Amino acid sequence: MIGSPFGPLLRRQHGAGPAQATIDDLGTPLTGVTFVVVDLETTGGSAQSDAITEIGAVKVRGGEVLGEFGTLVDPGRAIPPFISVLTGITTTMVAAAPRIDAVLPHFLEFARGAVLVAHNAPFDVGFLKAACAAVGTGWPPAAVVDTAVLARRLLTRDEVPNCKLGTLAPFFNAGTTPTHRALDDARATVDVLHGLLERLGPLGVTSLEELTGLTRQVDPERRRKRHLAEHVPHGPGVYVFRGPGDEPLYVGTSTDLRSRVRSYFTAGEQRSRMTEMVGLSQRVESLPCAHDLEAAVRELRLISQHKPRYNRRSRFPERVLWVRLTDEPFPRLSVVRRVVPGTGTFLGPFADRRAADSAVAAVHNALPLRQCGGRLSPHPDHPGCALAGMGRCGAPCTGAQSREDYAATAEVFSTAVSADPGRLCAPLLARVDRLAGQGRFEEAAVVRDRVAVLVRALRRRQRLALLAEVPELTLARPDGAGGWALSVVRRGRLVAAGVAVRGTPVRAHLQLLKATAETVTTPAGELAASVEETELVLRWMEKPGTRLVEVTGTLACPVPGTGGLRGFLERVDAGRSARDPFGERDGGGATRARPDRVRGAVGQPRRAALASPV
Repeated sequence: MIGSPFGPLLRRQHGAGPAQATIDDLGTPLTGVTFVVVDLETTGGSAQSDAITEIGAVKVRGGEVLGEFGTLVDPGRAIPPFISVLTGITTTMVAAAPRIDAVLPHFLEFARGAVLVAHNAPFDVGFLKAACAAVGTGWPPAAVVDTAVLARRLLTRDEVPNCKLGTLAPFFNAGTTPTHRALDDARATVDVLHGLLERLGPLGVTSLEELTGLTRQVDPERRRKRHLAEHVPHGPGVYVFRGPGDEPLYVGTSTDLRSRVRSYFTAGEQRSRMTEMVGLSQRVESLPCAHDLEAAVRELRLISQHKPRYNRRSRFPERVLWVRLTDEPFPRLSVVRRVVPGTGTFLGPFADRRAADSAVAAVHNALPLRQCGGRLSPHPDHPGCALAGMGRCGAPCTGAQSREDYAATAEVFSTAVSADPGRLCAPLLARVDRLAGQGRFEEAAVVRDRVAVLVRALRRRQRLALLAEVPELTLARPDGAGGWALSVVRRGRLVAAGVAVRGTPVRAHLQLLKATAETVTTPAGELAASVEETELVLRWMEKPGTRLVEVTGTLACPVPGTGGLRGFLERVDAGRSARDPFGERDGGGATRARPDRVRGAVGQPRRAALASPV
């Protein structure tokens, strides 16, 4: 155990000073608070569908350990093998253990009157609450402290690369190494808690109320800028934070502009990037919109145009990748940056090179397309490559495969992109089944994931082509007040948006919208908007309640399309969730925002203290 963390607090409370705070001012002193640090092991990551396999808890007060609680728990089901590998807990080990209904009363008695502490507390507390509900026991009211959140507030990136328990324990010289066993992890969390509490004394955090409210503190500098939201109206639209040179710093959208902008100046916004952005902002520009689709589209266009430095999403739509089947006598696959009509068949887009390469590998596993570069001139004396010897290329370079035969092979890919992926995907799915049947599960998983990337790309491409073929369509959705939100779309691009309020003739309003709509000159079959914008339109069109008012041209999905492969994608997604059941378990995931570091004096940071349908 590291030294007592309460020295600075004791000195602060009992030291001499001209205006010493009273106990009432301090709230509940941390020196007298009893903490119960708890950790659970479970059969998976869902409190609703999984069960507890082990509970470990340590009771501490004033830096002293008062007691420990630890037991295995029979979850009433088999423990998945990957969980056993992670925790070391097997089904055999818990066979003779008590069930949760017998364990829970003892744990609740052990924790009675104490403040619960856990690393990534929503996980552990969520399972405990679910267990209480399952056995019909009420969840006792108790304050909860999350050491993962505290670490994000009190530590800098210079000190620790992340706030996982396995990273924090050695940083604070914990006497116990986290092992994914409940009592060991709880003991390690005790040392982490004490290390974090040592950081609080110099900051003036001496009470339980200040500790639990730490993540809700508002930077005074941010609070002083609340006046920037005074002129922002209510209703849907786009807001732009602008910097000292009137440059866009951040672009966002909301169904209620005023409420959303005001939230940046309250405790509701804890992202460090946003705190920095608000500190630089000189004014907020608001752009009211007719409805949520127009707001989302305008936000997307502004981000793409200005590339604000505090926006992370959609800044570089030009960086997407496409897989192209070249337009030549013996076509091949290549990864390109943009679509050039008339130069081949294009599949995508892909967010990164890895995804594009996975799709290419899947196609090469299914079709014997050549993988050599450059134009090909067949000649009998040309030596065949290794792929030809393996049967993965028809060796057109040697004349062994005619242009017509090769074209028939390439046509399988083109047909899959435009309408029917059956002939392309069938051999791949059969290979997955064959490898799994042979017990070669790792190889099967690699092929399966490549097929999933390919199928998603095919589905995405066909959905985009759906709107690229339509010169104009008009959509309407109820606005919730008796009127209609209207959108005019041409070649996948939103060209006009409006609202026909209750009592207004909708047809007349539509005619006015269409007369003032943006003109699109894109040729048939080509999108007039970015991929992300077209997908926003597709999602809005597919929402329940949306009505198709008028269509110019034909709006039709390809047959049979990728619908028959939906079950395959769902199984892949379900398998991926099962393989990573804990997600945010250790509090180090990338999806959680890092809260602002706690500041001492006003404006002075204390560094040492603190998609889319695819």
